Amino acid sequence: MSVKKQPAQRNSGQAGRGAQPSESATARLSRLLTMVPWLLNRQGVEIEEAAREFAVTPAQVEADLALLFLCGTPGGYHGDLIEAEWESGRVYLANADTINRPLRLGVNEALALIVGLRALAAVPGIGERDAVVRALAKLESATGSASAGTSRIQVLIDEESGTETLARARQALAARRRVHLRYLVPGRDESTERDVDPMRLINFDAHWYLEGWCHRAEDVRLFRLDRIETLAILDEDGTPPVTAEPRELDSGVFTPHADDQLVRLALGPGALWVSEYYPIESMQRTPDGGAIIDLRTADTAWLRRLMWQLGPHATVLEPAELGREVRSGAREALNAYGAPAGSTRASR
Repeated sequence: MSVKKQPAQRNSGQAGRGAQPSESATARLSRLLTMVPWLLNRQGVEIEEAAREFAVTPAQVEADLALLFLCGTPGGYHGDLIEAEWESGRVYLANADTINRPLRLGVNEALALIVGLRALAAVPGIGERDAVVRALAKLESATGSASAGTSRIQVLIDEESGTETLARARQALAARRRVHLRYLVPGRDESTERDVDPMRLINFDAHWYLEGWCHRAEDVRLFRLDRIETLAILDEDGTPPVTAEPRELDSGVFTPHADDQLVRLALGPGALWVSEYYPIESMQRTPDGGAIIDLRTADTAWLRRLMWQLGPHATVLEPAELGREVRSGAREALNAYGAPAGSTRASR
């Protein structure tokens, strides 16, 4: 999809109003891709009805239309861009037939969706289970015998956190009640007590998380359920503050904060993937094909484990204390395996 700026756009002054600064680009793109075929099949629909359908404000619909007006197929010439008209309060869309075509999945794509939907259908307490089952049935019917092998693929979702903790968290969410947690912080090897207003339950990378407004941190936090030692539902309203917003998880569950510890790492070519997998603050390429990166973390336990995994391909430059901890842990591992004194052989 190419985007080309047009002079004298219609209603361009309204594009800024209604925009949602907290909305991720992924969420907006998903809505736009859904909105185009919906509007094409409802020519002349009122903006208010479109806003209700997509759970946004009329001003946001106009902002989306202004963006669609700049989009189309490569070239950006007359006939390449989507035509959008909404001055009358009703929406008319044209020249968007390419996006309106039915989605065609390859066999591998369909099989991946089947496996994912089966795992989703097995999640206890999931809403819209009927919709998942219907979609799964359609895909299995369309793929025929090709989907037979997917029955031998198993997706494991962590249940180590215990059904009791998960059930209580769901109960608190449904009743809008505050919870009191005793939570283990692995990085400090200590348990903390905190009151939390639940916002949602998430399964990410096969682990369950409770996201909520933490009154101790006065901010939104994610709590892994297998690290919650106790969860008690309080007889208090658990509605989060209006300023509390769910985290954007496109880049993972780890979100660094400005007051977290700054760490500098030297990465060799074999560890350069770290700069793409984790959120970093800065990166400088080195002549050997590696890089020096800066990142922030509130918990150095995972970082120590990462450094031991990377072995000779990465080094902690700052802070010095963390570097000493990594070296000490590596020596202890070598000693545990009976390595000769002074050996530099990496332990895997």
